[in-house]
Amino acid sequence: MSFTLIPREEKFFDLFEAQADRIVLAAHSFKEILQSWNVHSPLVEKIRDIEHEADITTHEIFDKLNRTFITPFDREDIHHLASKMDDVIDLIQGTVSRMHRYQVSQVTEELIQLADVLHQSAEAVRKAILALRDMKKSRRIIEYCIEINRLENAGDQVQEMAMGKLFSTETNPIEIIKWKEIYELTETAIDMCEDVANAIESIVVKHG
Repeated sequence: MSFTLIPREEKFFDLFEAQADRIVLAAHSFKEILQSWNVHSPLVEKIRDIEHEADITTHEIFDKLNRTFITPFDREDIHHLASKMDDVIDLIQGTVSRMHRYQVSQVTEELIQLADVLHQSAEAVRKAILALRDMKKSRRIIEYCIEINRLENAGDQVQEMAMGKLFSTETNPIEIIKWKEIYELTETAIDMCEDVANAIESIVVKHG
């Protein structure tokens, strides 16, 4: 069994866990805003604030990475994981921003379903991040990652259904362009949760 006399820097775990909380909060706020969509909803600004706070945390992780000698796992893995987690929140905020900019008047059931899958994925990401502190929980961490992968497949199915319905029922080309982008951004946020899971799996393989 390997060990070191130099204690590892635990602050990285605090920062990752704070970021995971923001992913869940952003996904939950996105799901909530769709329940009674209004372009003037205060949740639009709230999600923008969450994205701004996430950017600050990401920069803090990068700065700490440059100033820390002993890290809990490989530097490139820390950088990669932090980037992917930040991307999830960027995509959620980007989706809401597009909906606000396009003055979307009402949401579709398919978008609500995608938001639900995204929220479940965010919750699984948080559980995996929380478990990273203890690599003895490697099996549990992998199970969370498998669940995220399953949810990504579910998101693909919902998106395919949404796009099929969009192209078969919508006649206004402008509306098609708007909704195609909204669906794709939301599904990409789900994809990015899978990228986070892949980054976590890589860490577990190396250090678990």
